[in-house]
Amino acid sequence: MTIPLRLTLNGQAREIALDDPRVTLLDLLRERLGLTGAKKGCDRGQCGACTVLVDGRRINACLTLAVSLDGAEILTIEGLAEGDRLHPVQAAFIAHDGFQCGFCTPGQIMSAVGLIREGHAGTDPERIREGMSGNLCRCGAYAGILDAVQDAAARNEHREDAA
Repeated sequence: MTIPLRLTLNGQAREIALDDPRVTLLDLLRERLGLTGAKKGCDRGQCGACTVLVDGRRINACLTLAVSLDGAEILTIEGLAEGDRLHPVQAAFIAHDGFQCGFCTPGQIMSAVGLIREGHAGTDPERIREGMSGNLCRCGAYAGILDAVQDAAARNEHREDAA
């Protein structure tokens, strides 16, 4: 028995036949669809390496059953840039050295994008630290991550003020 699943994945409509209702979104993305940006770190929702946006909200893909997302819009790190043009958060991570080994970087970036879109980032360092607290970096690149999120959030505020 297969379960039909309709998703909008990185802007493209997808129809997927699930053969197991227990498959997580993370395993679907990585194993079945070849989107390996979201990482399997702890597989318990504690590290944030698997963070993606579902209907605009940050989630841990390792804790979410794919079958529960029928009709959802999913954005992964692979769908963030527009062609060769990086998303402003991606550019800020590069400009501020917001990564070292890179393992947590996709989850950090997706969490930062979600935090900014939710309007919870602001430019207050403590507020950003709290909002990003579900994403761990074992290399300790937190200073660069914080600077990158502050920069991207400030640029986002300026764009909204001009509109």
